[in-house]
Amino acid sequence: MTRHAPSLSIRIRSVLFFVLYNLAGIIHSFFCVLIGPFLPYKRRHRFVNLWTRVAMWLLQHLNGVRIRVEGRENLPAGPYVVIANHQSSFETFYLQLLISPQATVLKRELLWLPFFGWGLALLKPIKIDRTKGSAALKSVLSQGKERLRDGIPVVIYPEGTRQAPGTLGKFNHGGAMLASQAGVPVVAISHNSGDCWPARSWMRLPGTITLRISPPISSEGKKAKQLTTEAERWIHQHYPGD
Repeated sequence: MTRHAPSLSIRIRSVLFFVLYNLAGIIHSFFCVLIGPFLPYKRRHRFVNLWTRVAMWLLQHLNGVRIRVEGRENLPAGPYVVIANHQSSFETFYLQLLISPQATVLKRELLWLPFFGWGLALLKPIKIDRTKGSAALKSVLSQGKERLRDGIPVVIYPEGTRQAPGTLGKFNHGGAMLASQAGVPVVAISHNSGDCWPARSWMRLPGTITLRISPPISSEGKKAKQLTTEAERWIHQHYPGD
């Protein structure tokens, strides 16, 4: 889709979002560090994500971004593994609200970031060193199984890095392998967040971000490659706008 250059109004609103979003994050992170460790995990997850709620409110009311979720009823009651495409920071925030609590697989460097990383560290993420391939996979499997045993869904972005809108990168098999070994279903989520929240950009463009949630995909008797292929196919076939 061809886009025109953003108008002055969109640019000003994007700058305002950037300033207010970061200011709210800095202030809230101090309260997270002071209060978060003393809260039960589920309440802590909701408390830390108050900043996420503020960010989503700003995105909708300041930047004109509508959020639509299709298939919310497909989310299972028990533990499961979410496999989602990755286009921007939006999904890493919004899925924290859609699936709460959850454990997200992420690179450990994110936890070193001032303010943002402080709050993130309180959510029991599955942190990995992406430079160590086999060790990183072992971390996903060991930490992931522990979270799933505790009834906490695990969210993974198998492309690893953010992709341009309308494209899919190569999916790794870590999430599917975890689901297969733990005996839990996979839920695929397809979205177009990059249309409104472009990666590596401070622009926030008006429009609609649609998230589509698959019915649970059984992992019973399936190898990781087959499970990954099923999830990837579903994400591709149900990509918003296609």
